[in-house]
Amino acid sequence: MFDTLQDRLAATFKTLRAKGRLSEADIDATAGEIRIALLEADVALPVVREFIAAIKQRARGTEVSAALNPAQQVVKIVDEELVAILGGATRRLRFAKVAPTVVLLAGLQGTGKTTLAGKLGRWLKEQGHSPLLVAADLQRPNAVTQLQVVGERAGVDVYAPEPGNGVGDPVAVATTSIAHARRSLHDVVLVDTAGRLGIDDEMMQQAVDIRAATEPDEILFVVDAMTGQDAVTTAQAFLDGVGFTGVVLSKLDGDARGGAALSVAKITGRPVMFASNGEQVTDFDVFHPDRMASRILGMGDMLTLIEQAEKSLDAEQAASAAARLIEGKGAGFTLDDFLQQMQAVRKMGSLSKILGMLPGMAEMKDQIAGIDEREIDRLQAMIQSMTPAERADPKVIDGSRRQRISRGSGTTVAQVNSLVDRFFQARTMMNQMASGGGMPGMAGMPGMPGAGGKRVKARQPAKKGRTKRGSGNPAKRAQQQAGGQRDSPPPAVGSPFVRPDAGSRSADSDLELPTQLRDRL
Repeated sequence: MFDTLQDRLAATFKTLRAKGRLSEADIDATAGEIRIALLEADVALPVVREFIAAIKQRARGTEVSAALNPAQQVVKIVDEELVAILGGATRRLRFAKVAPTVVLLAGLQGTGKTTLAGKLGRWLKEQGHSPLLVAADLQRPNAVTQLQVVGERAGVDVYAPEPGNGVGDPVAVATTSIAHARRSLHDVVLVDTAGRLGIDDEMMQQAVDIRAATEPDEILFVVDAMTGQDAVTTAQAFLDGVGFTGVVLSKLDGDARGGAALSVAKITGRPVMFASNGEQVTDFDVFHPDRMASRILGMGDMLTLIEQAEKSLDAEQAASAAARLIEGKGAGFTLDDFLQQMQAVRKMGSLSKILGMLPGMAEMKDQIAGIDEREIDRLQAMIQSMTPAERADPKVIDGSRRQRISRGSGTTVAQVNSLVDRFFQARTMMNQMASGGGMPGMAGMPGMPGAGGKRVKARQPAKKGRTKRGSGNPAKRAQQQAGGQRDSPPPAVGSPFVRPDAGSRSADSDLELPTQLRDRL
């Protein structure tokens, strides 16, 4: 969604980094480019004006003029101001002291409230709560059925006493749902209300009545991030008429310009609390202003990536695989392990989404967009078409077996060959890492064989007839010889550093320098 804004800001900062010091003209030019980028992203004009004024004021201050790298300091200022207009700190749900906590979902028709109710319910369930979805949208055709389907996909209970399609009282449904939640031991009630194509008196009055009947702890206004400036206008009108405590952004995975996401928090004064960025019930998370600003500036979002990995990956399974890998020095890595790794990555989301969170990947958006997400499905089908013996030892997969695997998985023999080749390459890499040699073609880890990228030569056996020499310090050598600790024959007579009778002397004062050196002192 923020690709256009990201590209414009990256080009602006690239020009800025080429300058050692920033003049007034440089600051004005940079602010002008950022202003155009924000307006093209459909950010509200009042927000743009305030944003640019803050950047200019701070860029002309001592934090930039006294900085060793003014360009980096300006990027830091832009990052901090982006965080500010996105809401500042992360806002969490407020739970009632006495259960159940009532959360009212409101918004226009088509913004994704019903789907978001299921996503929020699943997220709350993962947090250890017992949510209940309430079908209070009795106007839109099949809205009740849709909520029941979404609730089933999310694994969350649904309270739907009325069939909907214009039948039933939404205020009564919302009121009785609280008593039902207490009886069924649900600690969070999510009320899905009806929307309209636009703000009207009927929708406002229904929302006011449900609010008065349920006294919700949170009212979340769902905003379609693809609707642009109209979303901000709608949010402000609903805030004035009914009020809400937080904003949820839906459809963040769209290709719109994203101005609503950068404007709604600043205009309404209410924080963005959650973000929905996909069609699956798992495509939902807490909104972090600092992480979103980091993504917009092309610096990635490693914290979110780490959190998703912690939720998706099995720590015990990974530890067991690592132990087998180390003990077998790479030989214990099988196609079953390969399959488990691919399935773990699939749980984290799409490959393009994962790669987009890595720092520096903004310059590879076209390549990331061209990733075929079905490739993992094909690889999984090929591995599952193999016998346990073939997965344990792929070396036994000959030509006839490869033909059988390709027929069983609906792929070609060439694709099976590619899978086997890639597996052996991965196992070679695992073997190299397990033996401490680092990645193939790369320098070894410090303290490991091959560290520093230099080839380690085997120790050559000592040549016959040669012995280890003694210490180069004449006094130390004399002490070793006097104490019977000689590790080599005494030096030959005529040595320039040791007297011929040094072997029978022990006092340092008896040692003398060679004549030619003594004459120079």
